[in-house]
Amino acid sequence: MHDLSGIAVFTAVVEVGSFTKAGERLGLSKSAVSKQITRLEERLGAQLLNRTTRRLNLTEVGQAFYERCRRIVSEAEEAELAVTRLQVDPRGILRLSAPVSFGIEHLGRALPDFMARYPDVQIDMECADRTVDLLEEGFDMAVRIGRLADSSLIAKRIASSRRMVLAAPDYWRRHGKPTHPRELANHHCLTYAYQQSQQHWDFAEPETRAPFTVQVPTGPMHANNGHVLVEAAIGGRGVVMSPCFICGEAWRDGRLEPALEAFESDPVGIHAVYPPSRHLSAKVRAFIDFLTSRFAGPEETWP
Repeated sequence: MHDLSGIAVFTAVVEVGSFTKAGERLGLSKSAVSKQITRLEERLGAQLLNRTTRRLNLTEVGQAFYERCRRIVSEAEEAELAVTRLQVDPRGILRLSAPVSFGIEHLGRALPDFMARYPDVQIDMECADRTVDLLEEGFDMAVRIGRLADSSLIAKRIASSRRMVLAAPDYWRRHGKPTHPRELANHHCLTYAYQQSQQHWDFAEPETRAPFTVQVPTGPMHANNGHVLVEAAIGGRGVVMSPCFICGEAWRDGRLEPALEAFESDPVGIHAVYPPSRHLSAKVRAFIDFLTSRFAGPEETWP
């Protein structure tokens, strides 16, 4: 496929009937327009225009060629307009990946408001506790929680979440509350199955905020979903470490009671990640801005 600029110049010359006027439309000199037409005719091996001192006339071949060129230029202009609109106005399909618990508990509640604000955006969301390959699998962006692996992706922090140690009030009455994370060795700990068989929970020294980890014993349940573990804790089956975006409701209504709050590690980050690009699409930019606004401030203030 040759450069389409010659086709665009030829179409403009026919439409305005002059090399000079075509140049003014395209921002080219008269001589540059003339050279483009000459090169086009040489490449095609056909004369497209009859030139006189007063006017230009299409040859028979030129007329047939112009009819096709006009459609090509029109479709190119429409394609450019469509791209421009996609960059300026949020529209199209937004393919999104999110962790199961956060996707169900928070994104599921937020998405109707986003869709009402941007009716031309369609959401295609996959909830999965796995790290998707955005480029290979065709996702526009993902929500990821916790430490991010080094990669070429762009990450924007949209929120933070406390990680709390909790159990049902009845469990604490029966087993006693720990006063230091080391005392978790004497408790039934409900652990996340995607972690290693030896479970380590993160903490920080109250005074210095120096981080440290504690190996907790294998408890009565492993699960690859935080809601399942929280429900087991509510049922009195043991102690759970959970991000507040999962356990917050049960904590606030008293079904779960926290412990070791002075030893809580720094809040875990919730990030929007997306492939690097000089021109971020309007739909991705709008969704990131929406999430940042929606989840601003402490979790207790999230809508």
